[in-house]
Amino acid sequence: MKKNISTQTAVLDDQDAASFTERFRRGDLFSDQCPSRDVLKHITSRWGVLILVALQGQTLRFSDLRRKIKGVSEKMLAQTLQALESDGFVKRISYPVVPPHVDYSLSALGEEAAQQVAGIANWIEDKMPEITQARQAVAAEREQEAAARAEN
Repeated sequence: MKKNISTQTAVLDDQDAASFTERFRRGDLFSDQCPSRDVLKHITSRWGVLILVALQGQTLRFSDLRRKIKGVSEKMLAQTLQALESDGFVKRISYPVVPPHVDYSLSALGEEAAQQVAGIANWIEDKMPEITQARQAVAAEREQEAAARAEN
């Protein structure tokens, strides 16, 4: 019996090790220690999504990106571009001229990521009437609840 239990334990240990190795290789977004969370944060942030979609299939200079993505500060654009570049999504080419000329484009990996986030961005745009209606309904419900609490 003991041999059978230790054999089962060894099999479980092998499965756990294989499972851990697979989770480590692939990433485990639910773990607070998972490095893929930073990547998720970079590509799904407001500016990350907009940069990826803006650069899809084209090369743009910093100023062109800033004009295209209205509302982004220079600081946030620079920080987000740096994060996306460090993750391998954005290619940055700097030319040794005055004034400085820097082009940004997507790597093959960046094009894949852009395709994914463009899908959710398009879905949001398509669903905005429903989203707006839901927001209004929730706001009205909260106002009614607040009014009821104030009466009591």
